[in-house]
Amino acid sequence: MDIVWIGMAFILGMLLSRIKLPPLVGYLAAGALLGAYGYDAGTALDQIAHLGVLFLLFTVGLHLRLKNIFRLEVLGTGVIHLMMSIAIFYPVALYFGYGILPSLVISTLLGFSSTVLTAKNLERRNELGAYHGRIAIGILILQDLAAILLLGITGGSQPSFWSLTLLGLPLLSSPLKKIITFIHEDELKLLLGLLLALGGSALFESLGLSSELGALAAGMLLSEEQVADELSKKLWGLKEIFLVGFFFKIGLTGLPGKYDFIFAIVALSLLPVKALFFFGLMLLFKLRGRTSYIATISLSSYSEFALIAGTVAVSSGLIPESLIVAFALLIALSFATNASLSIWEEQLWKYLEPLLTKYERDILHPDEQINSLGSAKFLVVGMGNAGIAAYDFLKKANKLVVGMDIDPARIEQNLAEGRRVIYGDMQDNDLWQNLDLTQLQSVIIAIGTTEAKVNTTRYLRSNNFDGPILALTMQEEDRQALIAAGAYAVGLPIAEVGRKLAELSLSDTHENPKNILSANSSKTK
Repeated sequence: MDIVWIGMAFILGMLLSRIKLPPLVGYLAAGALLGAYGYDAGTALDQIAHLGVLFLLFTVGLHLRLKNIFRLEVLGTGVIHLMMSIAIFYPVALYFGYGILPSLVISTLLGFSSTVLTAKNLERRNELGAYHGRIAIGILILQDLAAILLLGITGGSQPSFWSLTLLGLPLLSSPLKKIITFIHEDELKLLLGLLLALGGSALFESLGLSSELGALAAGMLLSEEQVADELSKKLWGLKEIFLVGFFFKIGLTGLPGKYDFIFAIVALSLLPVKALFFFGLMLLFKLRGRTSYIATISLSSYSEFALIAGTVAVSSGLIPESLIVAFALLIALSFATNASLSIWEEQLWKYLEPLLTKYERDILHPDEQINSLGSAKFLVVGMGNAGIAAYDFLKKANKLVVGMDIDPARIEQNLAEGRRVIYGDMQDNDLWQNLDLTQLQSVIIAIGTTEAKVNTTRYLRSNNFDGPILALTMQEEDRQALIAAGAYAVGLPIAEVGRKLAELSLSDTHENPKNILSANSSKTK
């Protein structure tokens, strides 16, 4: 009867998306609604949900670099925040009558944030590689390591002695790179991604470690390679489908009894305290107010790991089974709250910016925004494939051009290849307020999401840039939104290619179409 939960998830996801809420809130609601009627989806749902988590964490690993995780702001914020969370939730658990060890387990579980939700939100905004994205994911990895230790304490499987051999995993990067060079077919690249995600998961699980951590580690083996972005895109649709099952499963857990319901509501009311801890610690470790704010929004939730480790704790007799239902409700409510906050993130920042930025430390921040573009006349925002092509074309035409990106790794790559690229959070209005835009002749926007393109365009216009803004888009709806925001010209590559093909078909010339296209390309240069 899988058609029942799939259909319900689709209907509620579609309805909520029409009121600007993420579909995942609808998946949670579908699970809760069917769970109230005693619906049993069977073991297939468990497998689908687990695969969704594995594929998501594999794609997260594709964007990670260890040197960006083991930074003071990540280690300090992650470790201290977990300790502070335990200090807050431990007396709450004691008050509700749980013992000393059970209270310690409960308070630790409530200190974690959702890896799945955070990664999904960052990926939706194309910000996994952004500075704040790396901070958030780095903190989550620290929490995952703490979760492995917690599984051992609560009676989960003990890591095998042979797990130490996993320290040699980085040695596989070179052979994998050679294998990738021989692959040209898209379906084989997709199969490679699936093989690595599932293989890493199975390997870690066989050694008594988290299968989710195994998928993450497998992705990290390719994080330094150019194929990482391509694999991530190919797994996108597959991962999204399986994640529907994950969110539905959480909602399906049902509603707790009165006592556990009160516990869940009390814990939910303390979620803003967790958020304030994150924000304050990030400021303490020298981050800017905006970076701290965005990373805090991403991390402000409770973790699905509370269900995983909580189930192990139940089997060991540490906590009552009814608490798992309370955890499910708490996680579902925190997911819905966080999803809504993420939608209004930029709007909230406009109102909170004067309050939050005054708490920044008066020092040089590691994520400091630039305040000058030098002598550049052309600015390319977003240095992926399209941005690089635009930059190289302008550079070849002897134009003064500079690139901007939010991903430190991408900036390093472009700098190594001889391009002048600077760090900038293009959705931060402070960036454009502090930049001298008077020398710019044109801005090319080549970033991923429509929301980011529209926000960047609006900020440029609101800060008195009246030159042409050109943005790359594929959809007519996105094109209209960009024009309304103030974009001067918007490319519709698919439509333009179609018109060019039609134009060639009507041509009277008997020349080879390849020569015609080459000639047209030369004219555009």
